[in-house]
Order: sequence, then C-alpha cells, then structure tokens
Amino acid sequence: MSLLAIKNLTVEYPSRKSTFTAVRDVTLSVERGEILGLVGESGAGKSTIGTAVMGLLDAPGRVAGGEILIDGQDARSIANLRGARVSMIFQDPLTSLNPLYTVAQQLTETIRTHRRMTRAEAHDEAVSLLDQVGIADAETRITQYPHQFSGGMRQRVVIALALCSQPDLIIADEPTTALDVSVQAQILDLIRDLAVSRGVGVILVTHDMGVIAQTADRVAVMYHGALVEEGKTAQIIHDPQHPYTQSLLAAVPRGERKLDRFPSLTYQPDGAPAPQEMTLTDDWLRSKGKDENQGTGPLVQVRGLGMRFLTRNAILPKNRSYIDAVKDLNFDINRGEVLGLVGESGSGKSTVARMIAGIHAPDTGSITFDGQDMAKIASSHERQALRRQIQMIFQDPYSSLNPRMRVRDIVAEPIHHNRLSETASETSRIVGDLLEVVGLGAAAGAKFPHEFSGGQRQRISIARALATRPRFLICDEPTSALDVSIQAQILNLLKDLRDALDLTILFISHDLPVVRQMCDRVAVMRNGQLCELAETEALFEAPRDPYTRELISLMPSL
Repeated sequence: MSLLAIKNLTVEYPSRKSTFTAVRDVTLSVERGEILGLVGESGAGKSTIGTAVMGLLDAPGRVAGGEILIDGQDARSIANLRGARVSMIFQDPLTSLNPLYTVAQQLTETIRTHRRMTRAEAHDEAVSLLDQVGIADAETRITQYPHQFSGGMRQRVVIALALCSQPDLIIADEPTTALDVSVQAQILDLIRDLAVSRGVGVILVTHDMGVIAQTADRVAVMYHGALVEEGKTAQIIHDPQHPYTQSLLAAVPRGERKLDRFPSLTYQPDGAPAPQEMTLTDDWLRSKGKDENQGTGPLVQVRGLGMRFLTRNAILPKNRSYIDAVKDLNFDINRGEVLGLVGESGSGKSTVARMIAGIHAPDTGSITFDGQDMAKIASSHERQALRRQIQMIFQDPYSSLNPRMRVRDIVAEPIHHNRLSETASETSRIVGDLLEVVGLGAAAGAKFPHEFSGGQRQRISIARALATRPRFLICDEPTSALDVSIQAQILNLLKDLRDALDLTILFISHDLPVVRQMCDRVAVMRNGQLCELAETEALFEAPRDPYTRELISLMPSL
C-alpha cells in the first residue's frame, strides 16, 4: 500500500462564465522513503496537486473528481492530516511566517501542538532544527522576527517549521528557490536523509532540473494540468520519451559553457501556435534615447560601503549587539554592463542592492551614480529624478505587489508618480505595451496579483520596473520563481533591453548557470565582504578564491 495514492484527480475553478481545469485526471503515488519530483512549467498544476492533498484549495477551487488516499484512507477523513501526517513547504516563505511572532514562538508552538514536549524541550528542538537547516548561531537567531532574516534564511525557517511535527509526507513546493548552491546542497541532503532514515515520503515540486537529477527517485512531468510522462529519474533525464520533456530538458541553462542566448522551449502541441521569443517592440520604452547614457567612467561606483543591523537593543550602548551585513565593499559597475553578484544566503547581496537603490542608507562609505554622490543630493526634485533612473526587481514578487490593486494600476503607479504621461488613454496604452513586452498580454491588466502564478507575478514586477524607463536595473533573484522556459524568455528580454536601451544591470542570483549566461563580470560575496571579482568566463574557468571554487563545484548538473 502506497503512502500517498492520487487516483484520477481533477481540480476545477468555476467562475460565472466558465470553469478552469487546473489538474486533469492525474494519477500518482508516493512510497515511504521515496522522493517524487514533480516538474513542469509555471501554471502546469504542480502546486495545485500539493494544495489538494493538504486540503488547502482556495475557494472556489474544488476537487471535481478522483480521490486522494493516505495509507489507503481518504485524506478528507483524516482529522490530523495537516501538520501531523502531511507537512508542506510553501514557495513563498514570507507569507508562510507570522510577522508578529518570533521564529522561536512559531516553531515551539508547532512542536508542542503535534508532539508532547515541555516548553524548554520544544525550544531545544526548535534550535536543533534551525541548526539542521543551516542557520548559523541558531540559539541567537531563533529569538528574531522573520523580517530580520534574508529571503534564503526565511526559506530555511519554513523548512524547519515543516519538520517540527515529524510528518510521514512532506510536500516541498520549490523548497530551494531562494537558496544558494551551498545551502541548497545542505537542504537536499537533509531531505534525502529524512527519506532514507525516517521513511518520509517527499513530493519535490521544482523547476530546477539539476535538483531533480540529484535528488528525486522518480519524476512526473506535467503540462497544462495533465501528466505527460512519469518514470525513474535516470530514464527521464537521459532518455525522455515525450516531446515536451525533451524540450524542457533542452531549455535548462548549462553551467559548463556560455551561450549568446538562453535556449527556449520548442515544444508545441498539435494545432498550437509556435512559441514566440519576447521582443522589445515598444517605442515608448525606446523613446528615452541613448543620449542620457553617454558619459565616461563607471555608471555606479561603490567605495568603502558598510552596513550594520541592530540585533539586540539596550539602554546602554555597550550592551547592544550588531551584525555587520556589509563591510568595506568596493566595486564599479560599467555603463551597459551586467554585473553578477553571488554568494550564500545572508552574505549581504540584497543589502547592497537596497543601499544602491536608496532604500537603506549606508553606515559607512559612498555610492556614486553617474558621478553624483547619492548621499549629497539635497534637492527632493533631484532625488526623485535619480530614483526614476534606478529601479529594482525584488526577490519575492507577491509581497512586492499590492494585493488590492489591479495589475494595470500597479504598473501605472510609477508612471503617474513620475508624470511620464499626459492623459489616461496614454497611460493605458503604455501599461498595455509593457504587459505585452513581458509576455502577459494587455488583458492581464484587469486581474489582481493573486490570480497569477509565481512566475507570472515576477513578470508583473518587471513591467512595473520598466515603467519609469530606468537607466540602471537592480535584479534581486528575478528568476528564482520561474521555470526554465519562462526564465529563458525573461532573461533574453533583459538582454534585449540592455542592448536597446543601454541598460546597466546589477544581477543578483544564486543560480550559477544563469549567472554564467547572463553576466559580463561576477562579484562573489561572503559574510558581507567581497571575495573575488572577475570576468565571468575567467571566474568560472579558473576561480582564485577557495570559496568561489566551492560554489562552482556545488552547481547542480544534469
């Protein structure tokens, strides 16, 4: 008897005009101690299967057919199903954690709900779990709130939360999306150890085929809600039978060499139009002109940059404690260049990005943009003009979009704020063009963010960032939530934007194959400091720093 048996599952989302079928007649099983990889493009129905198993489908979603069995028992009849028997690691760590409670409160509450422990025992278990998922100084960090952690560290907290109840089945929905390769390897080792030593069944939902190749025992491939192929991992990776699976594997970015363009998904079902590369056709974006970017020297200069965060407050200064997020950082970003910034979670990458964007003020050092020291700009008009030229695409698309605003209003907001259009009809045309550029279509403007998948929400974020026609774009993990086909489209689009608009890009990512394809130079950070800065090919072929060599050796590979 299988730990999990899904038989002819169909999930529908009815509306007034039609019914959308998210999952269509899917049959799957997971044995104890087995890791099943569930792959496919964004919107294929992977996460829907996980939420259906957990009984967490949002209304009006419903299971319209089939059955879900846990150890032969109907999942809907199991009283302690969620948490005790089945745990889920969600794709978005920030929305999975309560911002009003410390990590200790959230972990110990979950542990004591499902296991008989005293408060002290639960606290010790929570510290042990944080240590297992790779959070240094767990005894101190457990007393902090979710907002005090980086995106990757929050994901590790969510993983620890899922392990609190010692479940029989873990549904891991993109569990390593926000993690660097070193921590990713550690988390995947932990998942494999749970499967082998405790007999835990795992459904690993991911778009990272390298992770699947190194972790999963079996692979199920989904396309538009249907299961198109299933088999042993080695067979699926090396001898795929379905044309879609073949196309999906061909689109995976390679880490061993650099290409001019990211390979696109070529599969098309019978009668469907051929997939189109997204191209820059919007004259409004081009109309900024290249004259603004004419100049000499680097566009961005960072000198002696430092930032520290207060971790424990006290009346007396000597009793306060701090963490140095960034220490004495120096680098330049040349005009028209894509500079990659890599390093483990918590190394200070996002803090650097926020300081350059003007969200955080540095404690030490200076940031110069096009010859202007950003800290010395006194005029509010000049500051606004500068901010219009620097835009940021955040790591977490859902929390960076207002859930109460329609997409067209989200994209139009920076246009209104910066007075870049004169009439409402002109604004509407610009917003429609931007949504077309990022591959969503103008009709998407009428919807709300929750109606889109994670990858589609990231495209909304990109459209909003382009709305001010910036000169400098900061991309903080812009493709971490995207499957390989959409990732290729987005990254090829960013390359086109750079060429057409003389755009300069700071590209932050933990996906080293993507960094190799995307960037002209790469800077490696660790513990807030710069380890190495070199031309991309030189860094990948002959890294000088031991930490850089370690990162490259841990790259997942097919």
